[in-house]
Amino acid sequence: QVQLVESGGGLVEAGGSLRLSCAASGRPISSTVLGWFRQAPGKEREFVAGITWRQRTYYAESLKGRFTISGDNAKNTVYLQMNSLKPEDTAVYHCAVAIRGDTGNYYRSATDFASWGQGTQVTVSS
Repeated sequence: QVQLVESGGGLVEAGGSLRLSCAASGRPISSTVLGWFRQAPGKEREFVAGITWRQRTYYAESLKGRFTISGDNAKNTVYLQMNSLKPEDTAVYHCAVAIRGDTGNYYRSATDFASWGQGTQVTVSS
C-alpha cells in the first residue's frame, strides 16, 4: 500500500508560480501511474496531470502549457510545476495512484485512482 503526502501549496498572486510535491512511501512510484487532481469549493474533483512509470506525461487539455508534471524515482516523489497561475486555479490539489497500474491507458477519472493524499491548498489572488 502506498502513502502519499502533498506539499508546496500556498498563496500566490496571479501570474506567479508554485511547485507542488507528492512524496510516496511504501511502494516505488516507478512501478505505477500517479495523477494530480484538484478540487475547488463546490466543484467536483478535476484531473490535472498524470505520469506513468515510463515517464510518459499527460494533461488536462485546458492546463497544457502552464502545468508540468515530473517524477524523481530516486526521491520517490512526483512534482507539479504550475506557472502563470490564475485565480481559477485556486483549489486543494491532491495526488493519487492509479488502481490498475500502468496498463498503457491514460487514466483521467478520479474513480480510477486510490491512496489519495490529504491535499495541499493553492490560493491564487487576483
